[in-house]
Amino acid sequence: MKRKPRLLMVARTRYLLPLPETTGRKFAALRERFDLRVLATSADGAARDDGVFHLVGRLPVLDGPLFYVLLPFRVRRLARSHRPEALVTQSPYEAALVRWSAPGARLVVEVHGDWRTAPRLYGSPLRRLLAPLTDRVGALGVRRADAVRTISAFTSGLVRGLGVEPAAEFAAFTDLDAFAGEREPLPAEPRVLFVGVLERYKNIEVLAAAWRRVAARRPGSQLHLVGSGTQAPVVETLADVGVEWQRRIDAAEVAIALDRARALILPSAIEGLGRVVIEAFMRGRAVVGTRSGGIPDIVEDGVNGLLVEPGDASALAAAIERILDDDDLASRLGAAAGESAARWVASPAEYADRMRALVDGALERSVSPGSGGP
Repeated sequence: MKRKPRLLMVARTRYLLPLPETTGRKFAALRERFDLRVLATSADGAARDDGVFHLVGRLPVLDGPLFYVLLPFRVRRLARSHRPEALVTQSPYEAALVRWSAPGARLVVEVHGDWRTAPRLYGSPLRRLLAPLTDRVGALGVRRADAVRTISAFTSGLVRGLGVEPAAEFAAFTDLDAFAGEREPLPAEPRVLFVGVLERYKNIEVLAAAWRRVAARRPGSQLHLVGSGTQAPVVETLADVGVEWQRRIDAAEVAIALDRARALILPSAIEGLGRVVIEAFMRGRAVVGTRSGGIPDIVEDGVNGLLVEPGDASALAAAIERILDDDDLASRLGAAAGESAARWVASPAEYADRMRALVDGALERSVSPGSGGP
């Protein structure tokens, strides 16, 4: 049996202990392959440590910024006891901050999307003031890594744009059990679905403008919208145009919502990959999305969905109307979407095997720390 490398995973992700069953399966598979520690944040705000997960508590003020300020010190403290041979960070930001916190450990950075998006299209518009700094920090994290893992052709292109070749390209494990099983027929009801955070990068204002056009031309059409975030006031203005809004539902309820819809709508300005696209495909539903980020890596225009230019409300409305009006088109795209799903689905064991190969590769490379990556 191969020796388990000592691995420390670092992320801003919030976890609740004990882990939910689905998340537990992922980490159980990782623990079979690594001597694992995880530094992340606590979902309920209370600091916890179960011997594997070290979850930091929520601070009363400036919790987000202070997480990153304190991160190098927290990683150094854990590294003294765990002595990791490799660090895996969830984004380039963490990578840049902890590069020197575990001397001798190889640094593996994951790129799940365009790191330049966070200050520009998420949260308060004032965050744009930080963009020049965060752009440089993100690029530094990628360039100083010993290995970079991407999740799509789009994210691989971002990394190559910095002169770094990804060591591996594969999607993160996502529990999709709720979306498996027999698929429901396409509904006759003129209904579409949006699921996602209500932030600027999802182009919520464009979706609202497009839906007003659809509702005006096709009375009785319905948009089921699921999500919460800073763009909630935009959604509140749609109460009179056939919009059903739920701030949060669980995975099983998302599957039911997809069954009731003729297509998923994803008007994002940018996406790394789009997990909800895979969920829609598993339920045999087409996706109306944008030619942006990783969406075209999954959605093929006219094959398993329809693609429009990001920010074009008129084109988005026209694409939605095609799905609502043309049963043959919606059925054909949905059937092809169902066939497309398999290539994006992986078991916890498959995901963990890929992570082990990625870390082993980083450990085997004779690259000095900070030399600029593989």
